[in-house]
Amino acid sequence: MKYSFDQIIDRYNTNSIKWDGVDKYFQEKNLFPMWVADMDFATPPEVIEALRKRIDHGVFGYTLFPDSYYQAIIDWLLKRHNWKIRQEWILYSPGVVPAVNYAIQAFTHPGDKVIVQTPVYYPFFPAVKNNGRQLVCNELKYSNDKYIMDLDELKGQIDDRTKMIILCSPHNPVGRVWEKSELIQLVEICLRNEILIVSDEIHFDLIYPGYKHNITASLSDEISKNTITCIAPSKTFNIAGLKSSSVIIENEKLRSRYNHVLLQNGVMHSDPLSIEATIAAYDQCENWLDQLLIYLEENVEIVMNYFQEQNLNIIPVKPQGTYLIWLDFRGLSLSDQEIDQRLLNRGKIALDPGHIFGKGGEGFQRINIACPRELLVKGLHKIKIAVKDV
Repeated sequence: MKYSFDQIIDRYNTNSIKWDGVDKYFQEKNLFPMWVADMDFATPPEVIEALRKRIDHGVFGYTLFPDSYYQAIIDWLLKRHNWKIRQEWILYSPGVVPAVNYAIQAFTHPGDKVIVQTPVYYPFFPAVKNNGRQLVCNELKYSNDKYIMDLDELKGQIDDRTKMIILCSPHNPVGRVWEKSELIQLVEICLRNEILIVSDEIHFDLIYPGYKHNITASLSDEISKNTITCIAPSKTFNIAGLKSSSVIIENEKLRSRYNHVLLQNGVMHSDPLSIEATIAAYDQCENWLDQLLIYLEENVEIVMNYFQEQNLNIIPVKPQGTYLIWLDFRGLSLSDQEIDQRLLNRGKIALDPGHIFGKGGEGFQRINIACPRELLVKGLHKIKIAVKDV
């Protein structure tokens, strides 16, 4: 089946955070939203049909996780990522951000140190701090248009209170798909120092040609026993509003501790629609994803060519994965506040300011390119208007 990603869908008046919440969040009216990381494409029709069929039943009571739910996840991981797991390793979470919070509660104590690699997905920061843990920022190095891990600095940041690292793989916002060798070097440091790895791999299906995502836990049995893997169909199939994520833990002792924290937080059931969406997405929508990736790759090239042709002194960091592009505004010699105000007041466009992603994000902005091409071009023109007289 041939899918189209050019259809523009009006998302206003649907309680969309991205569209209906943008003006309130940025305190500016009539903004064009290219910020929140959900897609402006319709969810795959196979998922919609599965939801419609379930809705037609008319009863939405407490719902079990059927074997088909677990099997869909198992089959997807084996088929797309060559990772063979067992059903008992899979635990439910209403989202990856809650999953990270539960992991912090389960495996660390107040005052313990948790490492993040900035600039990074900003909900990691409150997950650490709000649980009374110490945040350690291991800043990525940006060299030759590419981000790499600063493992030498990491070694010097570790002490006997360092208990966990939250790994973002693929990395949001810089778009890196970590190579196997990079992951192994990181993991070896963690194993030597008894640091648990919580690997947020929510973007793991969104990988561009020439790159391969390596699920951290799949690298070896030893690594698997020291890794908590968080995945979801939400980014892949644009169902983020349906709260369904999987936490995969091979280590039985760790799994038991994590499950105990889930029960402490009252996490026991999902809803029937999330379950049906997950099954349909993984069982029926591989072809949709393959076509989506082609469309997204073309969007990436449009962005790269636009900034090169327009000579705006804005340099996009070409992503290896995700549908997010990290834009380098530092060539404009403007402060973060000046960049933000120009985008909001002149360009009337909302991007994610780089400084909210922590150390190393200053002078950058994150743009979401998962939208019909007409909207993408409109957004790029708005950025041009914002900075045209610099």
